[in-house]
Amino acid sequence: MKQLINIRKVRQNPNNPRIIKDHKFKQLVESIKTFPKMLEKRAIVVDENMIVLGGNMRLKACVEAGLKEVWIDDAEGWTEDEKKEFIVKDNIGFGQWDWDVLANEWDTDLIEDWGLDVWQEPAEVDYSILDTEDITDQLDEMTSGVKKAIQIEFNLSDHEEAVELVKYWRDKNVYIGGMIMKFLKLAKDKE
Repeated sequence: MKQLINIRKVRQNPNNPRIIKDHKFKQLVESIKTFPKMLEKRAIVVDENMIVLGGNMRLKACVEAGLKEVWIDDAEGWTEDEKKEFIVKDNIGFGQWDWDVLANEWDTDLIEDWGLDVWQEPAEVDYSILDTEDITDQLDEMTSGVKKAIQIEFNLSDHEEAVELVKYWRDKNVYIGGMIMKFLKLAKDKE
């Protein structure tokens, strides 16, 4: 049951595996100061002993922000295993950001102020040295069996999917370089 109580009654959980430090913690404190109403909707979850199960860092930030009362939601009657499971699951970041929507529909300065690490435009990198520099001698000196690598750049919107696909094929022990070479040869032959 949600209720507003004296902040001194709520106790930090010393076994909480999640922390927020430095500038991210300061951003959390600032977000609580500027928008304390959100705490009613994101109440701190406590057990019957008023020990935090979900919201340890929010409680710490509320203390830092000078709040005298906090919203809690009690998980009375939960087993120790349920409490441990909740502590972890409450801190897992399911889902992904749709960076295109954020870039086009939201004010990125506000998003940064709210604590979300907004992407930075990557610096232009000149890869032409890889095309012109002859490093054959150095490569030949490598131990046999060592795989050579090239860098492939991806648009920000494709990066997460590329990482997932590479992991998928590596888990199947497939030679990804060979797959890429076949595709590139086919594309070149079609030109």
